[in-house]
Amino acid sequence: MDRQTLRADMVEGLEYSLEQPLSGSIVAALQTVPHHEFTDPTADSDGGSQTLQPSLVARLLLALDADCGHETLIVGAGVGYTAAALAEIVGGRHVHALDIDTQLVRAARQNLSKTGYDEVLVDRRDGARGYPEYAPFDRILVESSVLEPPRALIKQLAPDGRLVAPCGTTTQTLRAFEKNSTGGLEQKDDFGAVQFRPMLVDGEQASSPVRNRTKREEKEFNEHGYFAPAGWEYEWLDWDERL
Repeated sequence: MDRQTLRADMVEGLEYSLEQPLSGSIVAALQTVPHHEFTDPTADSDGGSQTLQPSLVARLLLALDADCGHETLIVGAGVGYTAAALAEIVGGRHVHALDIDTQLVRAARQNLSKTGYDEVLVDRRDGARGYPEYAPFDRILVESSVLEPPRALIKQLAPDGRLVAPCGTTTQTLRAFEKNSTGGLEQKDDFGAVQFRPMLVDGEQASSPVRNRTKREEKEFNEHGYFAPAGWEYEWLDWDERL
């Protein structure tokens, strides 16, 4: 069975699992974009990946409700799969994607180039600050968890524009907001539970060491035992026996 047939079967399965039909544009996008081409060279040792599964991307696109010609911004480009799918809907020149991680920006650019989506603009930026040079945006998709949408993104959203973001910390809900006449956001719909990494600030990268020292050291100790290279392993020695 060829990959195109497999993608068609996958889309049918998505509609069944989501318990609602997908728009023709979303179906066409998911059937067209080759998910297997968007590999993630920065997957961590725990098996994590920045390559979103088609089922999750379908939910994101459903929540975003983008149409042809909409100016769109993706905060958290990952390796480019969502951007490619969105480009099929709105057109490649209308997709702007940001990521704070330099390695992911490079991976996204390479993946989008080799799959024919060169018009998508991918830049290394602090996503919380948005992309004011290309604002306003009709649609903004945040692919990292936030307590509430950053003010800069709200400001860069066009009147009557729509912003989608995973809201929460340990428990996250995919929410869609729309900009009202006073310039604020009104929550419109919830699209179920999700689990995204938290939004990073400038100076942090997903490929950098975990900032939480306890988590990082416990992970290193489990992997390397007393011979971990970080230097903290001396805390585990019984100095009474050594002296």
